[in-house]
Amino acid sequence: MIIYLQEIGKKVKEARLNKALTQQELADKCQLTKSHISKIENGQAAPAVATLSKIAQELGAPLSWFLETNIQNKLSIVKGKERKVKVGSSEIGYTYETLAKRAQFSKVEPVIITVLPEAELVEPFTHSEDEFIYVLSGSINLFYDGELHYLKQGDSAYFEGDVPHIFLPTESKEAKVLAMFIQVNSL
Repeated sequence: MIIYLQEIGKKVKEARLNKALTQQELADKCQLTKSHISKIENGQAAPAVATLSKIAQELGAPLSWFLETNIQNKLSIVKGKERKVKVGSSEIGYTYETLAKRAQFSKVEPVIITVLPEAELVEPFTHSEDEFIYVLSGSINLFYDGELHYLKQGDSAYFEGDVPHIFLPTESKEAKVLAMFIQVNSL
């Protein structure tokens, strides 16, 4: 039980620091004492589920993340046959496969994006992360900030995600792209 409390405490502290909050600030938001937050983070107090739920809500993390005990923080192995399609469909022209079971607050998310041949030009989109892409197979047209860039197998690009962009296949074949979404701290 002590190890379990220490794991919950580490996660609370990690999430709090990720949000750049002091123990006092988190305590104020949750209507708790700084001492109680400190005891939770140090594995000296077992938070009630309602308390942990309130903390999770304030830190923007799912309650389940704090309660999971089998997350591997230092090593993530995903066998090829175990990869899951995260999101996507023929309607949007993409599918995404996750490549790592990453920690809740990792700053990098690696995925394989399959650009489907039926993908049509849709509105470019933006997101808050920087993005690195490497074309594994096929070729794509990367539309970035209104400009067209042709990329084929072996080519790569790194760009800021908050600039409008989209990539589409150049042929009637699918293309596979390794993408890394990288959360960049804004100062």
